[in-house]
Amino acid sequence: MQLQLGKEWELGERIDGGGFGQVYAAKSADYDSAAVVKLVPKAPGAERELLFADLTGVRNVVPIIDQGETENSWALVMPRAEKSLRQHLAEIAGPLGIAEAVTVLSDIAVALTDLDGRRVVHRDLKPENVLLLDGHWCLADFGISRYAEATTAPDTRQYAMSPPYAAPERWRYQRASSATDVYSLGVIAYELLSRSLPFKGPDLHEFRQQHLESTPAYLSNVPATLGALIEECLYKAPEARPSPSNLLARLARAAEAPPSVGLAKLEGANRVNVIQRGETGRQESAYRSEAERRKALLDAATQGLTRVADALKEALTQAAPSASLSKGPGPGWTIQISQAQLRLAPPVATPLKPWESWSPPAFEVIAHSALSLQIPANRSGYEGRSHSLWYCDAQESGRYQWFETAFMNSPLIAKVGRQDPFALNPGAESAKAVWNGMAEFQVAWPFTVVSIGDLDEFISRWAGWLAGDIVRSILCRCGPRTAMAKNGATKVANRAQKVTPSTPK
Repeated sequence: MQLQLGKEWELGERIDGGGFGQVYAAKSADYDSAAVVKLVPKAPGAERELLFADLTGVRNVVPIIDQGETENSWALVMPRAEKSLRQHLAEIAGPLGIAEAVTVLSDIAVALTDLDGRRVVHRDLKPENVLLLDGHWCLADFGISRYAEATTAPDTRQYAMSPPYAAPERWRYQRASSATDVYSLGVIAYELLSRSLPFKGPDLHEFRQQHLESTPAYLSNVPATLGALIEECLYKAPEARPSPSNLLARLARAAEAPPSVGLAKLEGANRVNVIQRGETGRQESAYRSEAERRKALLDAATQGLTRVADALKEALTQAAPSASLSKGPGPGWTIQISQAQLRLAPPVATPLKPWESWSPPAFEVIAHSALSLQIPANRSGYEGRSHSLWYCDAQESGRYQWFETAFMNSPLIAKVGRQDPFALNPGAESAKAVWNGMAEFQVAWPFTVVSIGDLDEFISRWAGWLAGDIVRSILCRCGPRTAMAKNGATKVANRAQKVTPSTPK
């Protein structure tokens, strides 16, 4: 197959590799060395390969010797490398020696130092993209590279990554920097010296969790200075990693003669400090990841409760046009008819550990709210009922939904509340209620899913309770001169009681 670019190329066999494109052997009468042609399909973002075609002056980067396009592809012509670092690892048994590993890492660090000066980030550094060319290990495949200061393009391939080598900021979809490439170099270094990845996955979710929250196993049989350097490259915080130039200088020192006994001890102590700092960073990253997870769930909880609140509010106000509606914060509101008042509280983020010293339940609560139905207290002190709304995974671990529940005092305790049943926030009292043993609080209404797509029973039940309490409040105000109104209200109350579902046992 002939390909006319700046020069005429004859394509040969297909070669492994190429990232987002296909690579073929190539030769030209106008080029006296072996070459390859990479064809990148003209998909959105594919032209990024050409954006970085001219990196003249950057050391240890596979150069582009010709470029152009066909009807369906962008074309890049490069010298043919001897092999990739991945192929080199497949050829040998066991880890690389310290000297050889430092040579490979230094060659890569040279390229990263020059790229950093150009404000260019590779973003997909891995052994497949490191090629042996003219005696040096060089970077290739800039398919998802970008300028560090570039604005976001329609397709920056920011979600494209190689999971074993992707830095924590990639998993958070944050802007890549030279520190992102340094992290990937740290993964490569760990792999060269141990023949094992620091984070083994194997699936995407596990890789994400490990890069964000885990610490790799300690690298043994590695000089203290080199081990500390690799551990610093794998810090979770990008700002804590060495710069490419600092990395290159320290790799040069790692290749020098062993230090004196005293300096060796100091380097060992420094490595202990590096490990300790890395653990602190891991804990901070894990806490941040957990906070991000709970924030996403809180957003989902707020959206879900808003739909429930709107559906309940619309149904009640349509059935009772005389109702007075007061808007509260967020999706919260208060509906009042006569002296009966139904209030939906806005969702509140539940603390991570709200249960104080009491045994926590076997589920996690992300947010909580409450529905409260109040009337003026009668002679017995009864003034209505309230139910808790918890956004949690009470039914299936990891499956978060809004649940309705309510609580009561234990029958073994001579205590009568003003509300029956009553709502509780996640805390020590509610933990006692859901506990397996006996305590002063019990669950009065079992955890029931408030399903967004099936609210008929939920709405009907609260409408019935509201109707019943409206009538009760009217009856409480009836005097001897309103006997007829009292009799009529009693009939309405009886009908309301008949259509209101009983509390499930």
